[in-house]
Amino acid sequence: MSSRSVPFFEYSRLWSDDKEDLLSIIDDVASTGGFILQKAVSDFETELVNYTGANYAVGVGNATDGMEIFLEAIGVKPGDEMIISSHTMLATASAIKVCGGTPIPVDIGEDNLISPQAIEDAITPNTVGIMPTQLNGRTCDMDSILTIAKKHGLFVVEDAAQALGSKYKGQHAGTFGLASDISFFPAKVLGCLGDAGGVLVNDDALYHKIFQIHDHGRDVDGEIKRWGRNSRLDNLQAAILSHKLKSYKNVIERRREVAQMYQDRLGGLRELQLPPSPNSNPDYYDVYQNYEIQADKRDELKNHLGEKGIGTLIQWGGTAVHQFKQLGFNQSLPKTEKFFERCIMLPMNIFISNKDIEYICETVIRFYRD
Repeated sequence: MSSRSVPFFEYSRLWSDDKEDLLSIIDDVASTGGFILQKAVSDFETELVNYTGANYAVGVGNATDGMEIFLEAIGVKPGDEMIISSHTMLATASAIKVCGGTPIPVDIGEDNLISPQAIEDAITPNTVGIMPTQLNGRTCDMDSILTIAKKHGLFVVEDAAQALGSKYKGQHAGTFGLASDISFFPAKVLGCLGDAGGVLVNDDALYHKIFQIHDHGRDVDGEIKRWGRNSRLDNLQAAILSHKLKSYKNVIERRREVAQMYQDRLGGLRELQLPPSPNSNPDYYDVYQNYEIQADKRDELKNHLGEKGIGTLIQWGGTAVHQFKQLGFNQSLPKTEKFFERCIMLPMNIFISNKDIEYICETVIRFYRD
């Protein structure tokens, strides 16, 4: 088997593969002088609404800003506890902390997403809400989460940064709770050429609060209604995202094809635990933002793949939220800790070819069989 180079993600191809169209978009926006809060932004927000089924969308500077803004709009305050998965980016927790609340990370379930039972066990008199992370392009068991929230009088918001297009029982990630954030970081399934994010929201009053906070307190009518900040999606990124959204269905289908190819070639290895395959459960429609597996001899496998020219990544440096002891966390979450000892992400993007996937799979198989 001849060696080849398969980067984990080729950022430069976001430009080179679409250069002609992107130059045209930049010229269109720049020639009008409409760089901030102009038609390209409102058009993209409308497209997000039409795509997801949410009632409203607000473009923001990045997904972390989005979480901070909707939590502020909801009214999270000091003393309020919010339950999150420990298997998430630290930003999920920090957004709660910035608002004065206390993030409570809990363990994962068999699907490696937040465990409904762990949520139930973590509820205290100070708990006000639950923020599940729709991770790696898969939506959580929202029926169970919403049932728990209703039982205890809690609100639900979603960190859907990695899940645009993912569905649970036909409903889009990001539309189950009061609000959600979406990330358009370049490596996301729908990515721009810089930082950008969005907020999805269904409630009219909450939408206006979110809109106000993201633009210095100004409402849609231009009147100052409250204190706010500056976290606006710029027109260049919005126009690029509108362009990419046109082919988004094809991008998702290619990722699902890649996931199925990994399943077909690696599913028989007892040393690996793979994510669910695309058609394994009709309740879930996954978009495979990442292809995160669990592997025996994880570190040795990562080194071996690197020697063979294959890029891999251990998400968030291999540290779960509750393991940041310097930030005051002291939980013991055995399922999450075991997961982070074994997790590794294989290349998952539209740039890799079928031959690349075959090379990756053959290299993994030989590692365990030779």
